[in-house]
Amino acid sequence: MEKFDLQAHLDGVYTRYPEAEYRPIIGITGNYEDLTCKLGKGYYQSVVAAGGVPVVIPPVADADTIVNTLERVDALILSGGGDINPLWVGEQPSPKLHGINQERDLPELMTARLAYNRQIPMMGICRGIQTLAMALGGKVAQDISDVAGLKHSQDADRSEPTHNVVLEKESVISQIYNTSILHVNSFHHQAVTDPGEKFHVVARSSDGIVEAMESSEYKPIIGVQWHPECLQDGLPLFRWLVDKAVAYRRAHQLHDRVLTLDTHCDTPMFFPQGIRFDHRDPKILVDLHKMTEGRQDATIMVAYLPQPTSHPTAYADQIFDEIEAIVDQNSRYICIARTPADLYENKRQGLKSIMLGIENGIAIDGRLENLQHFAERGIVYMTLCHNGDNDICDSASKSSHTHGGVSSFGEQVIREMNRLGIMVDLSHAGEKSFYDALEMSCMPVVCSHSSSRALCDHPRNLTDDQMRALAAKGGVAQTTIYSGFLRKNGEANIMDVMDHLEHAIKIMGIDHVGIGTDFDGDGGVRGLADSSELICFTRQLLARRYSESDIQKIWGGNFLRVMSMVQNGKK
Repeated sequence: MEKFDLQAHLDGVYTRYPEAEYRPIIGITGNYEDLTCKLGKGYYQSVVAAGGVPVVIPPVADADTIVNTLERVDALILSGGGDINPLWVGEQPSPKLHGINQERDLPELMTARLAYNRQIPMMGICRGIQTLAMALGGKVAQDISDVAGLKHSQDADRSEPTHNVVLEKESVISQIYNTSILHVNSFHHQAVTDPGEKFHVVARSSDGIVEAMESSEYKPIIGVQWHPECLQDGLPLFRWLVDKAVAYRRAHQLHDRVLTLDTHCDTPMFFPQGIRFDHRDPKILVDLHKMTEGRQDATIMVAYLPQPTSHPTAYADQIFDEIEAIVDQNSRYICIARTPADLYENKRQGLKSIMLGIENGIAIDGRLENLQHFAERGIVYMTLCHNGDNDICDSASKSSHTHGGVSSFGEQVIREMNRLGIMVDLSHAGEKSFYDALEMSCMPVVCSHSSSRALCDHPRNLTDDQMRALAAKGGVAQTTIYSGFLRKNGEANIMDVMDHLEHAIKIMGIDHVGIGTDFDGDGGVRGLADSSELICFTRQLLARRYSESDIQKIWGGNFLRVMSMVQNGKK
């Protein structure tokens, strides 16, 4: 192929199909200098060498531009450059502060925060690690000269390592390099002093300066203080990012095809506080922004009734009125669904869905005819009880063993629910109530948000025998992510959720499991803190090599199978 023969180069493209194999898009924030957007060649050359496609992101502080850019990239590199204005984190400038770059500050801080919300893999380099910290709750020293014991701004060539960093054992970077010590270059006078809650420090220089940090939430985010794009052995970090970009895009594409249903959230409890569902409201864990960021299609919002509740039927109706008002206000984006077919049609039209449920059978106020009323409102399930016995059954928590299981009235309730096509939900039911209801129901039953007692000994969780009995009757148990139901001691996280799910699969089989988050009912753990992080659940499933068919079953397919059977009156 001759150097200046354009056609010969094109023939190299056109004589094969496809013209190019898929490669993930890696956005790199550009520097700003002399009225131009600049980028050192090491960044984009490293991305290409690692198997990615580099795209330079100019420093534009326009939200629409940033959001649309992030929709089109699979990973993000926050590149190096000048100091960040300390006013962005409420600090006054130190006399040792160097030149700030006001063109970059706001665009990159916004980009980092929005990319974080979307679970986009990120790597921050030099200024980039500082951007990550400042954007997400950490702190940066404006100048480290007073505490540094090493020279952190070398005179040697940029490709020359000049000091060592010690890596934390089991850190991602130590696994990438299979070592505990790295030789790095150094071009900085600032450094992260506090990574904040979303990161933990994984590398320091011998004088204690932070040299690297990683996500403390099991997310694919790394920040390094050195410049790997200049080092001969820097490529492994870029390969890691490209690998995470591939996984990110694969999860997104899967969510395009798979219906994702969370079977239990308590968000309506917050609606009386003036919540705007079309805002990214920090008071709630489920809203349109978070559902979109996490690629969540649907949720079952419950009318939760504490005990006692005055006029419980009217109270539940008021909650459903508020849900329907929220949906009406946002009808361009979300719709009430009452059947599995509604869910799939809404997804086809690009709409998100809310289904209605009741948490605590006191909602019917002791009257069977109220079940007909709620069936007409469109509820898909009713949890027989909550914490404490009611007139239907004994509870798993705060029980006085009032009935010794399901009451005679409760048996009538279960029969009527079967007749009306309302699923019987046994989350919160005591163990004897569970077995009674399982026997009384002529339809499969569900546990909309219950985890495994074998892994966390709590009466709200299901024993292995309960799981087997539930599966034998065709029912499903939806793993919940309430910390106290996942582990007895310490802080639960996404890995605990996966352990409970996989235990349920081991005991019940893949056809009888799912997820019911209990968001806004104290559900949410590190790594699965709200709806925006639900795609992280999918990434964990893919990493464990579950098939697309199995993932669809877990993400609501099993639950919807039972819903269809119950609504159609066919066992």
